Amino acid sequence: QVQLVESGGGLVQAGDSLTLSCVASAHSTYNILWFRQSPGKERQFVARIDYTGHVISYGASIKDRFTISRDNAKNAVYLQMNVLKPEDTAVYYCAAAEVFGGSNWRLYDLWGQGTQVSVSS
Repeated sequence: QVQLVESGGGLVQAGDSLTLSCVASAHSTYNILWFRQSPGKERQFVARIDYTGHVISYGASIKDRFTISRDNAKNAVYLQMNVLKPEDTAVYYCAAAEVFGGSNWRLYDLWGQGTQVSVSS
């Protein structure tokens, strides 16, 4: 089974940018999704991209600040995050799925371990 590893998180200031990576252990044609979870809150859909890179969608809370992309030669998906805000502080997870079933995190069962993003004001 494909394994996912996220990286790129860290502590930044409001207004900064950060790029997260999700690297798969093997080639696949999965959709890759990003979610995030803050303490005490539900896991929230951030973005997804299909294998071709042409079908992309974002969660409503992102509002054009984030960009998802992928490099299939590297089995990698990236999440470029700009103009970060304190409310973006969360653990960011990537998930893989053959079919994009929607924004409910409970639909997916293949996850990475997460990477922490902390944004100070």
